[in-house]
This record gives sequence, C-alpha cells and structure tokens, in this order.
Amino acid sequence: MAVAVAVLAGIGGGVYALTSDDGSDNTNSTNTQPVPTQPGGPQGQDGGGQGGPGAPEGGESEVPQPLPSEEGYATDPINGISLPVPDGWSGSTIQVGAQVTTKGSYKCPGDASAECSLGGAYSAPALALELKATTAEAAAKEDIAKNAEESYGGKSYGKITSHDELSSKAVTVAGQKGYAVRWKVVTSKGDDGYVESLVFPAPSNSKQLVVVRFGIDVSSKAPKQSVIDEITKGIKEAAGGGGNGQNV
Repeated sequence: MAVAVAVLAGIGGGVYALTSDDGSDNTNSTNTQPVPTQPGGPQGQDGGGQGGPGAPEGGESEVPQPLPSEEGYATDPINGISLPVPDGWSGSTIQVGAQVTTKGSYKCPGDASAECSLGGAYSAPALALELKATTAEAAAKEDIAKNAEESYGGKSYGKITSHDELSSKAVTVAGQKGYAVRWKVVTSKGDDGYVESLVFPAPSNSKQLVVVRFGIDVSSKAPKQSVIDEITKGIKEAAGGGGNGQNV
C-alpha cells in the first residue's frame, strides 16, 4: 500500500495512512484510503495524504459518542463496528471509521518522499466515499475501481496497468448480508497489490452502508492474501452499538 505515514489513506499494499481521532499520527503507511495509510484509505482527514477518497465535509456536525475500546480491535464509532487487529498490525479509530495496518513502512517505489505500507484496511460510510449505489453488491462493484486507484494508482506506484478480478461474491459480516469484490492489480512501479471492497449494512442501522477497503502488497514480505478473509470474519458489532452516521 502506498501510504502517507501521517495519514491512513489506505489499506494494504500501496495505501496511505490516515490520522487517528486523537490527533496523533499513525506511523504505518499503506496504499489505502481515508486517514489510513496508503493503500486504500480516504483522503482529506487531518494530516491527510494521498491514496484515498476525500473525507466527508461537515466537520461542524455532532460527533458520535465514544464507544468502549476492546483489546485486539479498532473501534469504528461512525458505523458501530470493530475491526480485528491481526498479530503484528496496529489499529486505531479514524475520522470516518477505523483502520488497521501493518507496522513499519517503506519508501513508495514511484515517490521516495512518501511512505508506503505492506498492507492495511479501513472502514468508512459509503456516503463518505461518495458512492451512489444503495445496495451492498452494487456499492462494492462501484467502489472497487476507486479503491484500486487510490491504493495503487497515481505516482506512488506509477499507475495500474491491468487487473484481474479474483472474486465477486455475497458474504455475511457482523450478522449482515454484504458483498465483496477482490482484484489483483498490476502496477508500473514496485509490487503489485490485492485490493478488496467489502460492503454491508451497519449492524445498528440497516439504511447505512459500511465500506471496508483492503490493500495488500503482492510480496514475500507482505501478509498473505488470506489476511483479508481473516479480518472480514473477525468484524463485529462494536460494544455499545453506534453507527448513527451523525458526522457524515
């Protein structure tokens, strides 16, 4: 993931790291999105970086009440879920959700001034990612190309030269019927990457779709592709609920 160390902008190989809610910088970078490190995270968060969709506007709106943190999980108070933190990874709450990333970083192959991480994932409301689809399947299919571009496209990895769809299937996450699309992308510089867009209704608000973006480098040093399934199976409703989307 191409990730800006200060911002968890993405998940997985080629994702930017985004900044946590407490204002401290996340030292992991990946090619993700928002406030995650570069692979797969949204941009526009505090200390924002490259590698992800813009964070939603409207910062003056009410902030959701903090949810109790759980050991081994990164809590997403916006969507009312918790992401499991794999061994050797770190996790945190971010402005639009939660993120988990591999520890450590490396110079992005296409831009030595930026930091990338080997893998990561982050959650955000579909609304925050400006998705127009209203069903989990349609939203996952709409988001995957955006996820790929923000995680491994652009100057951090050169550009995406091609991709293969590895899977497109219905999944059950946190008791909700969702959908996931996974690609393997080929980059012009550096390692290729696995990206996945997972979408499902928020456990406490079925009208609110949650997007979890993954990005993992295709490298002997990176986690195996199976970590995507491991994280997906471990996602659960956060203790105390939440997910009212008030600040989206």
